[in-house]
Amino acid sequence: MTDHTLTGQTWVAFTKVGAVGSVHRVTNGFTFKLLKDEDYRGVYPTLDAAKSALHANLLPGTDWPEFREH
Repeated sequence: MTDHTLTGQTWVAFTKVGAVGSVHRVTNGFTFKLLKDEDYRGVYPTLDAAKSALHANLLPGTDWPEFREH
Protein backbone atom coordinates (compact mmCIF):
# COMPACT_ATOMS: atom_id res chain seq x y z
CA MET A 1 0.00 0.00 0.00
CA THR A 2 1.23 3.45 -0.74
CA ASP A 3 1.38 6.04 2.02
CA HIS A 4 -2.24 6.66 3.05
CA THR A 5 -3.47 8.02 6.35
CA LEU A 6 -5.85 5.90 8.42
CA THR A 7 -8.87 7.95 9.48
CA GLY A 8 -9.72 5.96 12.60
CA GLN A 9 -12.77 4.19 11.19
CA THR A 10 -12.27 0.40 11.47
CA TRP A 11 -14.39 -2.70 10.89
CA VAL A 12 -13.21 -6.01 12.36
CA ALA A 13 -14.08 -9.16 10.39
CA PHE A 14 -15.24 -12.17 12.39
CA THR A 15 -15.87 -15.73 11.21
CA LYS A 16 -16.75 -18.89 13.13
CA VAL A 17 -13.11 -19.13 14.28
CA GLY A 18 -12.98 -15.55 15.57
CA ALA A 19 -11.40 -12.35 14.25
CA VAL A 20 -9.66 -12.82 10.88
CA GLY A 21 -8.83 -9.28 9.79
CA SER A 22 -9.95 -5.68 9.60
CA VAL A 23 -11.01 -3.02 7.11
CA HIS A 24 -9.85 0.58 7.59
CA ARG A 25 -10.91 3.87 6.07
CA VAL A 26 -7.95 5.73 4.54
CA THR A 27 -7.70 9.13 2.88
CA ASN A 28 -8.59 7.82 -0.60
CA GLY A 29 -10.88 4.88 0.17
CA PHE A 30 -10.57 1.70 2.21
CA THR A 31 -7.89 -0.91 2.84
CA PHE A 32 -7.77 -4.20 4.71
CA LYS A 33 -5.37 -6.35 6.62
CA LEU A 34 -5.64 -10.00 7.60
CA LEU A 35 -4.37 -10.91 11.07
CA LYS A 36 -1.35 -12.67 9.55
CA ASP A 37 -0.39 -9.63 7.41
CA GLU A 38 2.42 -7.30 8.33
CA ASP A 39 1.12 -4.46 6.16
CA TYR A 40 -2.16 -3.24 4.70
CA ARG A 41 -3.33 -4.43 1.29
CA GLY A 42 -4.36 -2.24 -1.66
CA VAL A 43 -6.75 0.69 -1.50
CA TYR A 44 -10.33 0.12 -2.67
CA PRO A 45 -12.84 2.82 -3.64
CA THR A 46 -15.70 1.59 -1.44
CA LEU A 47 -16.21 -0.20 1.86
CA ASP A 48 -18.04 -3.03 0.10
CA ALA A 49 -15.14 -3.53 -2.33
CA ALA A 50 -12.65 -3.75 0.57
CA LYS A 51 -14.89 -6.21 2.44
CA SER A 52 -15.17 -8.36 -0.69
CA ALA A 53 -11.39 -8.29 -1.18
CA LEU A 54 -10.83 -9.36 2.43
CA HIS A 55 -13.31 -12.23 2.01
CA ALA A 56 -11.64 -13.29 -1.26
CA ASN A 57 -8.34 -13.66 0.62
CA LEU A 58 -9.74 -16.05 3.24
CA LEU A 59 -9.58 -19.83 2.87
CA PRO A 60 -11.85 -21.19 0.12
CA GLY A 61 -15.30 -22.00 1.45
CA THR A 62 -15.12 -19.53 4.34
CA ASP A 63 -18.52 -17.96 5.02
CA TRP A 64 -18.95 -14.20 4.62
CA PRO A 65 -17.51 -12.57 7.75
CA GLU A 66 -19.50 -10.44 10.15
CA PHE A 67 -18.02 -6.94 10.04
CA ARG A 68 -18.28 -4.95 13.28
CA GLU A 69 -17.39 -1.28 13.32
CA HIS A 70 -15.03 -0.25 16.13
